[in-house]
Amino acid sequence: VQLQASGGGLVQAGGSLSLSCTASGRTFGSQNMGWFRQAPGKEREFVAAISWNEKTAVYADFVKGRFTISRDNAKNTVYLQMNNLNPEATAVYYCAAARSGIDSLIVYIRIIQRYTYWGQGTLVTVSS
Repeated sequence: VQLQASGGGLVQAGGSLSLSCTASGRTFGSQNMGWFRQAPGKEREFVAAISWNEKTAVYADFVKGRFTISRDNAKNTVYLQMNNLNPEATAVYYCAAARSGIDSLIVYIRIIQRYTYWGQGTLVTVSS
């Protein structure tokens, strides 16, 4: 599985960005998908994830209703709509896919170690 993320860029505080991530392969529809981010000097952290069947979407507390994750299984694509961005959101954003089966159980949806496949990251910079 290869993941290609896009949509990052420079935006002013309060602005919006939409990230997308397209996966290769035929198992997308049975894999949980997640977005993670890593700011300079910090560890990679969970942002949002969506279950393989689109029934469950979960978010980090800091999202506070400003981000929305969605997916289109027909297009092998997952999206992250980010609104009302603040400078603390500046980071490289990565999409990731869990393996089908056990790793895509709902109980593991927030667990970074359960995500096996990673995209190259897309840089989001929010200016104050």
